Amino acid sequence: MPLPRPHGGGPNILPRRPPSMFLTQGLLIALAYILAIVVEVVFHNQKNEEALIKSQAETLNTELKLLKSQINPHFLFNALNNIYALSGIDTAKTQQSISYLSDMLRYVLYECEQPLVSLQKEMDYIDNYIKLFRLKSSKTYPISTDFKVSNPNIMLSPMLLIPFVENAFKHSNIEKITDTFITINIETTDQTIRFKIENSIPDTPLSKDAMGGIGLENVKKRLSILYPNTHSLQITTVNNIFSVSLKLEQHV
Repeated sequence: MPLPRPHGGGPNILPRRPPSMFLTQGLLIALAYILAIVVEVVFHNQKNEEALIKSQAETLNTELKLLKSQINPHFLFNALNNIYALSGIDTAKTQQSISYLSDMLRYVLYECEQPLVSLQKEMDYIDNYIKLFRLKSSKTYPISTDFKVSNPNIMLSPMLLIPFVENAFKHSNIEKITDTFITINIETTDQTIRFKIENSIPDTPLSKDAMGGIGLENVKKRLSILYPNTHSLQITTVNNIFSVSLKLEQHV
């Protein structure tokens, strides 16, 4: 038997009850807790990212100092050996060598402490390096340079070019004079430095001592740190000619 309907003929609807105060407070507390966790996670991630960036910067700085520190002992060792050998042959040339060495040491010890130097100072170093080598003997070494530099004050990181020069002198057997050579070219525009060096490769590999400069691999590492997106380096060996072409964009 059907139940009687209330007056008005509508369906039998129970009135809605508002959510309890306990449920509302619980939801607000949960929302606040979730929001606090999100803020804490974001803040923590930001601090971690800042710490990582700082750590990477310190690591790069330490690595650059280490790479640069490897240059000086090799350079000084070779220069002093050359002057010692020359001292028993020609006093005047020995004095010239000491003068060149003094200029080079001044550059290494003082100028290279700066993050950037002018290209002119780097070229002066290379020029003194070659002059110091030429004074070893009265022979005419087949070494040629061509510096077409419209802007000698363009800046670059110090001691980037000299390791390639050292490598050429070390492996070309330039002392032999015949069937050997070293050529060095530097060109600039307002924003770019182009450096190219080529040297002959002897048919019989030279036996060299273990001591050396910073090495080409370390130069590549320095370039990747200092000029991550603003340099190109090509190293090739064709027909007994070792060639290095380096392009650097203006360091800003």
